[in-house]
Amino acid sequence: MQLAGYLDKGASLGGGEPCLTTNGRSRDYAAVQESSWRIAGALRGSGIGAGDRVAVLSANDPDALGCVFGISRAGAVWCPVNPRNEAAENEQLLGMFGCRCLFFQAKFAPLVQRIRHGLPELTTLVCLDGEVDGAWNFAEWLARADPLPGPVTRAGDDLCMLAATGGTTGLPKGVRLTGTNMATATATTLMSYPFGDSPRYLALAPLTHSAGVLTFPIMALGGEVVIMPNPDLGEFLRLVQHHRITHAFLPPTVIYGLLEHPDLDATDLSSLRCLWYGAAPMSPTRLAEALTRIGPVFGQLFGQTEAPNMISTMAPADHFRPDGSIATERLTSAGRPSPLTQVAVMGEQGALLPRGERGEVVVRGPLVMDGYHENPEATAAVSEHGWHHTGDIGYLDAENFLHIVDRAKDMIITGGFNVYSAEVEQALLAHPAVLDAAVIGLPDEKWGERLTAVVQPRPERQAEPDELKSFVKERLGSVKTPKQIEIWPDLPRSKIGKVLKPEIKNRFAADPDTAPRGLD
Repeated sequence: MQLAGYLDKGASLGGGEPCLTTNGRSRDYAAVQESSWRIAGALRGSGIGAGDRVAVLSANDPDALGCVFGISRAGAVWCPVNPRNEAAENEQLLGMFGCRCLFFQAKFAPLVQRIRHGLPELTTLVCLDGEVDGAWNFAEWLARADPLPGPVTRAGDDLCMLAATGGTTGLPKGVRLTGTNMATATATTLMSYPFGDSPRYLALAPLTHSAGVLTFPIMALGGEVVIMPNPDLGEFLRLVQHHRITHAFLPPTVIYGLLEHPDLDATDLSSLRCLWYGAAPMSPTRLAEALTRIGPVFGQLFGQTEAPNMISTMAPADHFRPDGSIATERLTSAGRPSPLTQVAVMGEQGALLPRGERGEVVVRGPLVMDGYHENPEATAAVSEHGWHHTGDIGYLDAENFLHIVDRAKDMIITGGFNVYSAEVEQALLAHPAVLDAAVIGLPDEKWGERLTAVVQPRPERQAEPDELKSFVKERLGSVKTPKQIEIWPDLPRSKIGKVLKPEIKNRFAADPDTAPRGLD
């Protein structure tokens, strides 16, 4: 199934039902479906055909999401572009993908003007919500074209999406995702979490990432997608209550903020069936708090751009024991391998390891990408031994729950011992004064790498470095206790909320006041 198929499935269940809602205004399935045909016709009129790349540069917006289905109908390839990227990164991505058309919002016109002249293949620019020199106005562009008379036939293994990797450790790569990849992710979502009738999904997180892919199972069931143009936790709570939202996705750091929000306990969240979390490890202490205060509705998903969202899943019920108590031993896991994907743990020489042993998490199956775009060397490296290598270190426990110990690149060797930064971070996050934490290794003459933590305190709480060191030492011992702890008001983050450890290291290198002081 191609991406427009999810819209069509929802329309077949009720064309007059609400499909996309923003700021209190809803568009029903029939209207979104008709618009997608007209977008496909306009693309064809602009010379965009099967296999051509079409980018969308927008904050969360119903027209932008509607363009995804028009792109699909035309047989073209959707290239989501994050508006928070720097101009140079977006220029590099659009050039790497060979994009021929770009949909964008007027507020990003300065960015578009900066990069367009370096992209000779980019021949069609369409502004979704205004007038911009050198670009079509969206409404006028649609009015000059006839709807596409019929869909362009595409096979399941044909490319439907080109997405960029995070790029936090170097230049991003283009990930080739097919209709089969997306169908596998959607089917796994429907198999793994509670849905029921008439789901209503609230999109606060960027639709350019997991939040966008999670709209497809909602639409396949004829559900409503409520789109938040701007992220705001107070508005999120209001909309959940007002629209009786059943599903949403939030990164852990946003959930931490939600737990601190003064309106949380007074908001009626009883409509929620599944509040997904993922994209980064979550503190088990804060997760237990969320399960108690928000309810037994949390569902974890673990994936990556190369295997979207659903490598492993943990449904809300899996967070609890049969007697109804919270299964604290599972809160550090990423759930069980999903039904349509094989997951294993691999040693350094390519041998698969038994349960309980730590190694690299590897996966294979129809969820895994078609490869990196025009990068056969990187594709071969990540596919060694016939498995896709995630770059995560983990293990499978006796109940087949997957535990992610750390990113392989984030392991720290200090004093000859291997220390997984995620384990130390989780210990710090258990402290009541800590909102978030990042642990890195810095060069040190004595230790090789000096275990260093940067902590963001919870609002109106004091986090004292010496107290935090003692707190970690009691739980993990002296080897895994940071030699240095710095308190920062916030941590540098990527566009989707992940902490940027390279940026933290750069700040230490640039600022002698926070550099390692002396040798312990």
